[in-house]
Amino acid sequence: MRNNHLSFRSGNPVLSAKTFAGSYGTTQDVMTIDGTVNRTVVSLLILLTAGFITFALEIVAFALIGALVAFALLIATMFKPQWSPKTVPIYAVFQGAALGGISFIFNELYDGIVTQAIVLTIGIFVSLLAAYKSRLIKVTENFKLGVVAATFGIGILYVVSMFMSMFGMGQMPIMDITNSSLISIGFSLFVVVIASLNLVLDFDFIEEAAEQGVPKYMEWRAALGLMVTLVWLYIEILRLLAKLQSRR
Repeated sequence: MRNNHLSFRSGNPVLSAKTFAGSYGTTQDVMTIDGTVNRTVVSLLILLTAGFITFALEIVAFALIGALVAFALLIATMFKPQWSPKTVPIYAVFQGAALGGISFIFNELYDGIVTQAIVLTIGIFVSLLAAYKSRLIKVTENFKLGVVAATFGIGILYVVSMFMSMFGMGQMPIMDITNSSLISIGFSLFVVVIASLNLVLDFDFIEEAAEQGVPKYMEWRAALGLMVTLVWLYIEILRLLAKLQSRR
């Protein structure tokens, strides 16, 4: 029997309530925590390698090209999770290439900012994983609802800002990385906190899904969800650091 506890496990659309929904029948090859960890490690290694190559070769064009291809693969995997063993590694390549281009642009503006962002992202990930495993963070229903609501609220703001830019009105001031006002920095800090808390929901969601005995290929889908959150967190940390550097 499926556990209704999955209903609000994550604010990450890649790990939504519908991710593990459906009837899969019986299978000996089921999703496990260890399997998901292995798939996540492999995916992140691919992403980091692609990002390093793009960054080192200064291929800024991949910031857009890689992001578009990665987004297409993300959507395809969300609708066809059985493709995930093939699409997720390819997604990691293109998303890594995109991050390499984005990172190069930020590093040209603020030397050393990329290293700081990487260290902070890893630090937050490890700290929250340790806190979750030791149960220092309790994932209650109110906690989940609050994080999900904040995540969607942030998403709406980014969509509005994107449309404002498309129609020549410019982006929202709080989105501008050169805006070093306390309000703008406070907003970015809030987004970083919410992105970080989404990691906790992802850990919780994956743990519960593994208990449900879903198919083995869902390990790749779960790895994709974690990558999406980590990429979001890394980019938001870059934006926050850029705003802080603008104050100097």
